[in-house]
Amino acid sequence: MFAVEKPLARAASRALSPAAQLATFARGSRNLATAAPPPTQPGPSRAAASARVQAFREKLAADADEAERSIDGFAAGDDAPSSRVRMGRTGEPRLPSYLKTSIPTGATFNKIKKDVRALGLSTVCEEARCPNIGECWGGEGGKDKATATIMLMGDTCTRGCRFCSVKTSRTPGPLDVHEPENTAEAISRWGLGYIVLTSVDRDDLIDGGSAHIASTISRIKSKSPQILVEALVPDFSGRAEDIDRVATSGLDVFAHNVETVESRTPFVRDRRAKYRQSLEVLRQAKRAKPGLITKTSIMLGCGEEDAEVEQTLRELREANVDVVTFGQYMRPTKRHMKVSEYVTPAKFEHWQQTAESLGFLYVASGPLVRSSYKAGEFFIKNVIEQRQASSPSAISFAKKDLARPTSVITES
Repeated sequence: MFAVEKPLARAASRALSPAAQLATFARGSRNLATAAPPPTQPGPSRAAASARVQAFREKLAADADEAERSIDGFAAGDDAPSSRVRMGRTGEPRLPSYLKTSIPTGATFNKIKKDVRALGLSTVCEEARCPNIGECWGGEGGKDKATATIMLMGDTCTRGCRFCSVKTSRTPGPLDVHEPENTAEAISRWGLGYIVLTSVDRDDLIDGGSAHIASTISRIKSKSPQILVEALVPDFSGRAEDIDRVATSGLDVFAHNVETVESRTPFVRDRRAKYRQSLEVLRQAKRAKPGLITKTSIMLGCGEEDAEVEQTLRELREANVDVVTFGQYMRPTKRHMKVSEYVTPAKFEHWQQTAESLGFLYVASGPLVRSSYKAGEFFIKNVIEQRQASSPSAISFAKKDLARPTSVITES
């Protein structure tokens, strides 16, 4: 009989109107509220529970007061550490103000960017996230002062250096056979006085891409003989024939970066990129064409010691390297090597003076300096033109005049 009563009760409940159901629910709630409470725990346990509840309430109140003080301090601009929230990579050194740059704009900047997109070209300025792209592409002072660094052989490298943000793959796509012509066409449109070419490493190619680079340089010179060409090239695994092919292609400046001191090379560069091999590449380029200007770059803030930097400079001079640049390593993403330290502008000035005392033709040193340095390009352009005019005295004068602004001009 009891088993039948429950379904009948539920059916009767559904038959009631909504108002009647609500009234029934309210009567049930009142009955529950007036029902006898359950048996209580013994005295000591109840007291302990009350103490825990009280402690919890006091902690909540204290947290609320602290939060209110923090919000008030933030609104009032209070700089006390307890009232500020630090976001981002809080375990790393903060980026100094002298390493911050403005957003790129300008007609020349937009024109170069448009042509790069239209012709399907890659630039190291974009791929390597250079902080000086706005100044270099913008060409402050006229388009003849603008510079751009075209990256040949695609945007994917076969090596994986720990400082570089360029994409990597063991098997990049095939070379674009139209790239040499498209690059030469773009450069002739821009009307620039100085152009920098660089490239990814292509260890998957028999010649490391040296024929492709040499062909691009030759076509640029054919279309625009007045443009001076600098090429920042790979090490070609140390093969002399590939180095010679690029050095004798009509190039004006042969650049290859040692990147860091010898002891830090295994931790900074790909295992196939060796310090001694890079020195030999620069030495071989000078052998292939004795009048060729050779250039390299060193990143600071990678854990190097001062004595090691001095030793590197001496070995570069022994290899007859003409130009050296110093710049601050800046971590592109969290996946890359951490910054060891942010080197001060005074320290960069020290290294500039040290390198100049060793007899380098030109030195560019500063936190935002990169291997393609706009002030350096301007100076080298004058040196080459004066050499062509066979006027050594004018070269000396140009060097003295142009070496002054290196601490304030930045590059791409």
